[in-house]
Amino acid sequence: MNLEMVMQELEALGKERTKKMYISNGAHEPLFGVATGAMKPIVRKIKINQSLAEELYATGNYDAMYFAGIIADPKAMTESDYDRWMDAAYFYMLSDYVVAVTLSESDIAQEVSDKWIASGEELRMSAGWSCYCWLLGNRQDVEFSESKISNMLDLVKNTIHDSPERTKSAMNNFLYTVGISYLPLHEKAVETAKAIGTVEVKRDKKKAVF
Repeated sequence: MNLEMVMQELEALGKERTKKMYISNGAHEPLFGVATGAMKPIVRKIKINQSLAEELYATGNYDAMYFAGIIADPKAMTESDYDRWMDAAYFYMLSDYVVAVTLSESDIAQEVSDKWIASGEELRMSAGWSCYCWLLGNRQDVEFSESKISNMLDLVKNTIHDSPERTKSAMNNFLYTVGISYLPLHEKAVETAKAIGTVEVKRDKKKAVF
């Protein structure tokens, strides 16, 4: 399948209700409003195709960008490829659920995430913390440095309340993920959560409290 064929199939799967839901979460035109589950038949036809993934991601169409993440070859992507994808990720559903997830399946995941966390940019930081959530949930504890994760918990404790909104949300998820998925620091994660207390995240003038 080529770019045009995939775009036609995605457009045919679009639903107005889904489109409105994505827009309410921060997506903007162009997009079709395709439910992620509805993409499975096309995924089965294509499987992994990095060059097609790059073409789809470059369209700027939210559904095409999401689909690109599914058919991408994470290990074929370099740090500059991930940075380029991040540059185009204009809201959290792309940064945290497309770019971060794809990065988490690569061999350079921790190295790139560390740079993003230190970047000071809201969505890059959010993607970095989110990538660690995917990593901790899917890899063995031995693949992580305990002292590094411990330092990251300290960073969350010291900076979460002053961080940008999306970053705050991803840091909060990281804290929970360490508590649940990384046994060596379960106790420290619990203590850190107690020390942090309530975390307020503003979303479109509404407050979400964790």
